[in-house]
Amino acid sequence: MVQAVFLFVIGLVLICIGGDRLVDAAVAIAKKLGIPQIVVGATIVSIGTTLPEVLVSTTAAFKGSADICAGNAFGSIICNTALIAGLTQTIRPTKKVEADSFNWRTIFFMATILAMTAYGFVFGRYDRIVGVVLLLCFALYAFLSVRLSGGGEEEEQKKEDTNIPMQFLVLVVCAVMLYFGAKLLVDNGILIAEELHVPERVIAVTFIALGTSLPELVTSIMSIVKGYGNVGLGNVIGANILNLLLVIGIPASITGMSLADQTIRMDAPVSTAVMLILTIPLFVKKRAYRWQGILLLCVYVVYCGASYFLA
Repeated sequence: MVQAVFLFVIGLVLICIGGDRLVDAAVAIAKKLGIPQIVVGATIVSIGTTLPEVLVSTTAAFKGSADICAGNAFGSIICNTALIAGLTQTIRPTKKVEADSFNWRTIFFMATILAMTAYGFVFGRYDRIVGVVLLLCFALYAFLSVRLSGGGEEEEQKKEDTNIPMQFLVLVVCAVMLYFGAKLLVDNGILIAEELHVPERVIAVTFIALGTSLPELVTSIMSIVKGYGNVGLGNVIGANILNLLLVIGIPASITGMSLADQTIRMDAPVSTAVMLILTIPLFVKKRAYRWQGILLLCVYVVYCGASYFLA
């Protein structure tokens, strides 16, 4: 137990350092290339911070634990939106959203999760063809992210003298640190949770989801501290999209995956609901409010409680 706690703390340190430097490198690249912050957050940063979920789910698929994949994906979406975005919007609500980049990504996410939820309700699983379609959707998402990465509404920025290859190297190193940090947190967190007799499914949709979402949490908090709020918002939305397309898509294309009733009846609808709470005011008013953050945090607490008592 003592060793597990020690390794858990080491993982947290790796994630904190990696998240801090990843934000700096991503924003430096954005300024150099004139790319809006939200685009960087929804692509480069979100891919780096979603690596733990992708690797955990892929490993679970190979080990025959495909049920964990969907729980991890939807649990991470809920954690990203209700806890991470809820926390950041409570601390410092987004005053001005980069609408062009934000709108199409939100619509993309909603169309994908509604289709996946409907399919799950009807068939009770995601088979290999669904996994392949999701991977093709990821290719489309990546293409659109590059194709539509115009200046949007973001203010003019002076292109700084930045060593782009070096900054990309920093991104890679930080992503590795985030992965190993999250792995230490998840592996040892599970050991701690088992010692405390927490049900296995609760570990999958809350504890593992929280552990693999810690990179997003640290990155979003660091974005606020450094004054790059749109990076954090873009990171959450981009990570949520990648949770659907990659975290479910990769293991589904390998082995297919069955869906627990609670995953499709509670996790997927809650994932959709929290994204609506976050995005509707941003669509209508082009800004967020502190009440959204507080409401999202309350939803997360209720969800965790419901997951435990209904397990």
